[in-house]
Amino acid sequence: QPVAHSLGMRSQLGNTQACVERALADGVPGDLIETGVWQGGQTILMRGILKAYGIRDRKVFVADSFQGLPDVDAEAAPDDAIALGILDGIGRFQVTADDVRRNFAAYGLLDQQVVFLEGWFSETLPRADLGALAVVRLDGDFYDSTRDAIGILYPKLSPGGYIIIDDYGCPFGCKRAVDEYRSLNDIAEPMVRASNQTVYWRKPF
Repeated sequence: QPVAHSLGMRSQLGNTQACVERALADGVPGDLIETGVWQGGQTILMRGILKAYGIRDRKVFVADSFQGLPDVDAEAAPDDAIALGILDGIGRFQVTADDVRRNFAAYGLLDQQVVFLEGWFSETLPRADLGALAVVRLDGDFYDSTRDAIGILYPKLSPGGYIIIDDYGCPFGCKRAVDEYRSLNDIAEPMVRASNQTVYWRKPF
């Protein structure tokens, strides 16, 4: 029986592929990362693209708590608290790191170019050995998760690189975190819709 390794629609997967391929074609330096990976589908796609193009000097970072979605502060993020109450019933998207490793291995893509960052973003991302990034994909759903990730990763995004926000169109705190960060940092590049849910923009050269 087929098992999906991504919750993304074809348009969202196509957006990831297009951003990675354009960054590679334009020589944008850096690695690739997704924060919040579920079964690993988007990061498996990223690694598959690198393999297809014979690229051996870039890594794919796979960042997730692997414990499901975190608890939220209901007063600070009531939208996230409502969503979490619903998602509690389906396990908060919890998938173990070993499950995701097996998914990579099933495609022959689990190797030294795949780096797992296991834990809450606020703890793992500041300590991670991250250099320049060419594509950043944020899929942390909630306000705190998105704020933590964008604050650490966007400064590392190379000029010409892409940032993809999976949950911007969802009724979660993600949108508020992104809007606040863009406002505080005077980011004026227009966001492009990849789907009703997902947006992205390119950091200017």
